Amino acid sequence: MTDAQVSVLVVDDQGLIRESIASLLGIQPGITVLGTAADGRDAVDKAVELGPDVILMDVRMPGMDGVRATAELRRRAPACRVVMLTTFDDEEYVVEALRAGAAGYLLKDLPARELAAAVRLAHAGVVQFDPAAAARLTAALTRPGRVNPAGPTGSASSADPVNPAGLTGSVSSAGPGGSEGPAVPGPPGDRADLGLTGREIEVLRLVARGSTNREIAERLYLSEGTVKNHISRILGRLGLRDRTQAAIYARDRGLL
Repeated sequence: MTDAQVSVLVVDDQGLIRESIASLLGIQPGITVLGTAADGRDAVDKAVELGPDVILMDVRMPGMDGVRATAELRRRAPACRVVMLTTFDDEEYVVEALRAGAAGYLLKDLPARELAAAVRLAHAGVVQFDPAAAARLTAALTRPGRVNPAGPTGSASSADPVNPAGLTGSVSSAGPGGSEGPAVPGPPGDRADLGLTGREIEVLRLVARGSTNREIAERLYLSEGTVKNHISRILGRLGLRDRTQAAIYARDRGLL
């Protein structure tokens, strides 16, 4: 391996996506794929063993998710640059990833050459955000009362649309509670009791109130695709068949 090579670990719980990304990156000049991992725990173990320069990390995975894995990697393999690569662009995930120490947040619809360029930039210390993710982060930073993703003593600026956090290097963890994400409406026990994220609780409430996917997307400033992903996750996690069952479930648990 020459000095120009950037080594990469690809992490995704879906085998076809994981291997496809690895194959596409493997033929890009200046990039060497050291291996792949199927979940956050596997990613941490392989990162410690292989020492990649850059880790492309999915967000939502069974067991240890990408945010928790990123926080652990900041402790166990601090030289690795973790870039989130996901289909989810909503605000909560973006903020949680940044607070955990992610060096970027990109979506999986990137062409192979752009993804390869993003890997090289991450290795060079440039924090990158997909435009949609940057908009979510800017909204979080400018909304009154929201927690600074850089941590209680950090600073952030939304002046740069590519790097709205105003950072040129790794983002430090906000501490033991730093990956819990921003506050959301509702009783504090909602997420723990239901096994849902704050954003999923918001989506579930709106589904129960009869909102369409488009209405939910407009209300929460999400894409319709992201809303569909959230609803699919909610139904799967709660063992429900459809929106009607979800509405009954939300009503019975006092979420309305």
